[in-house]
Amino acid sequence: MDSDLKFHNMKITSNITSNMTSNIISLKEAAIHLSSKIQSYGILLVLQEPNLQILQASENTWDVFGITAEDIIKCDLEAIFDPYQMEKIKFWLSEGNLDLINPTKVWVKQNGDDYVVFDAVFHRNKEGFLILELEPALSQDNIPFLTFYNLASAAIHRLQNSRKNANLSQVIVEEVRKITGFDRVMLYKFDENNHGCVIAEEKREDLESYLGLKYPESDIPLPARKLFLENSIRVIPDRNNQAINIFPKLNPVSGKAINLTNSILRSPAPCHIEYLQNMGVGASLTISLIKDKKLWGLIACHHEKAKYVSYEMRKACEFLGRIIFAEISAKEEIEDYDYQVKLKNIQTTLVEYIATETNFIDSLTQHQSNLLDLTNAQGAAIYFNGQFTLIGQTPPEEEVIFLVEWLQNNLQDETFSTNCLPDIYPDAIGFKNVASGLLAIAISQRNYVLWFRPEVVQTVNWGGNPQEAFSLERSERNFRLCPRKSFTLWKQTVQLTSLPWQNAEIKSALELKKVLVNIVLKQADELAELAEKLTRSNVELKKFAYVASHDLQEPLNQVANYLQLLEMDYQSQLDEDAKEFIGYAVEGVNLMQTLIDDILAYSKVDKLAIAFQLTDVEIALEKAVNNLQPRIKETKAIITHDPLPKVMADSIQLMQLFQNLIGNGIKFHSEKPPEIHISVERLADEWLFSVQDNGIGIDSKFSDRIFVIFQRLHTRNEYPGTGMGLAICKKIVESHHGKVWVESQLNQGSTFYFTIPIHCSSRI
Repeated sequence: MDSDLKFHNMKITSNITSNMTSNIISLKEAAIHLSSKIQSYGILLVLQEPNLQILQASENTWDVFGITAEDIIKCDLEAIFDPYQMEKIKFWLSEGNLDLINPTKVWVKQNGDDYVVFDAVFHRNKEGFLILELEPALSQDNIPFLTFYNLASAAIHRLQNSRKNANLSQVIVEEVRKITGFDRVMLYKFDENNHGCVIAEEKREDLESYLGLKYPESDIPLPARKLFLENSIRVIPDRNNQAINIFPKLNPVSGKAINLTNSILRSPAPCHIEYLQNMGVGASLTISLIKDKKLWGLIACHHEKAKYVSYEMRKACEFLGRIIFAEISAKEEIEDYDYQVKLKNIQTTLVEYIATETNFIDSLTQHQSNLLDLTNAQGAAIYFNGQFTLIGQTPPEEEVIFLVEWLQNNLQDETFSTNCLPDIYPDAIGFKNVASGLLAIAISQRNYVLWFRPEVVQTVNWGGNPQEAFSLERSERNFRLCPRKSFTLWKQTVQLTSLPWQNAEIKSALELKKVLVNIVLKQADELAELAEKLTRSNVELKKFAYVASHDLQEPLNQVANYLQLLEMDYQSQLDEDAKEFIGYAVEGVNLMQTLIDDILAYSKVDKLAIAFQLTDVEIALEKAVNNLQPRIKETKAIITHDPLPKVMADSIQLMQLFQNLIGNGIKFHSEKPPEIHISVERLADEWLFSVQDNGIGIDSKFSDRIFVIFQRLHTRNEYPGTGMGLAICKKIVESHHGKVWVESQLNQGSTFYFTIPIHCSSRI
């Protein structure tokens, strides 16, 4: 029984969650422009051109025309208006621009000589149907041209005396309230997250103020914002009006609900009516403020009781709102322009620094105008060729390294910007005080410039808890998503957020990117040219070394031969000093021949780009040990090794590598007989070989120097040789795409390590 109850409760919870999700999605995506109802204060007719046949009509036609909606859709428009009016209507419609004729006064005869006058407003919807909306014409609300001119003139005069946008916003709400008489008029501005904020308000003194309060995006969902973009005026004269159905519900031509995007009379969604009720609003008028084809904000007018506003008065408010808003937009653009000019000057200065200095990183960081000024950041990092340069307040370099790795996987566009980095990169919580905000550009696949901004803790005043924008109410068979009921002040402390990055700052970063990309490309071209020159030079040097070495062998052999003949033929005539001098000369010739042989061996290491073959390391080692047998017997050296693998390598060079390393261990032995052990370890993608000896060892400060060509740590009198052996080893290992190094201490022997990749296929 308990398990059944638990399952039942889980099922209810699941249904609640499912219904809530479904309702939220439906609210955000509801097609509220497709409607089958209108507000009751007017009449709507859907007409088909050119004969103006009535396809659909609101079901309140009987009250005015004495014809039911069912009967009127069988008629043309001529059944309603007399021939004189029909002639004018057809002429107006032929003009094309319906804005020039809206509204048009029309009248309908009722009982006897009584007439009802309407404001007729025409518009064509996206499907091409002509829609006629008839509103009662209230003559006392008509605004003659001179009166309207005086209203506009007074508002413009106030504009000229206002210096700041805050004052201009206040002018809008005061003038609109003066014209309309609404209880409250607000200017409502949207932010980058589509939350709205009341930035100006004019109201009845006894009403609670909403000035400065913020309202969540869900209060005006996406479908409503889309409608505000297309239809700039929205009026609801009476929240409690009974919606009137359109007959038939579906358009007989299209088979769909009629598109009422630009309709004045379109009935509000039930959720919005409930929202107005919760706010205590009986009537509303909303005027859209649009900038750059985006919804910048709204003029929102609220009244406690029902209130009708004529078409002409609504248009007058819209006109005044647009005039004043144009001034606000102009001042915003001037402020933006001034800031853009400032950033442009900084950018120009930085480019001049770059042009005059060899190191572009220094030019961006070492001057009074630097990288931080370009985006008004408090810290920055340049990651170039694997090196970091930090300036200002930044996360630790280790954290910046991880952040760059994250960017490499997440930077899709030219720039990346956020003022709340911890939301998407949780590790940023650890350095929020310097980098809650991040702006980044990639100047190449692996090189980045990053700007940082610290956390700015803010208190936001919301009109009600934004986390409780909806409530879920359960009816008999379903759950219903309801708008919030509370609009009282609710304070929220916002953390882990920096000041937002402005468009001008992001644009400046992009402009810098273009400059830096050109530098990187130029450097790449210069490096490619240098690499080509080095390649040619290297080839020539190898040819020279090979040819010179061969050409030197013959005269050296002649010198050696003639010295020996001289000693043999004139032995009786030479004293001991002469014989000693001849011995030095022969020794020098032998050393020169050894050096030439080593140079030849060094130049041959990567002479040919041949493919490596599968090579048995034990066989290569065995050949090396055989070549060293005389020295092994002389020193009584012991050579041991672990089982060795087969690798992709050049067998001759691998033999030479072991011969040089083992020979090195024999040469630099201590008083004890040399003991040399070769071992190997399989790593993830390479073999790690080691050659360990018990010799005299090497001071660790010379561990890199010993691999340099002709470098020696001992005199030839102490240890014979040319100083080429380990340089040849290094070149052999690198030609196999591996690395070589030594670990050693004086008098404690040495261990030489080298790696060969598992999948090494050919030389570089």
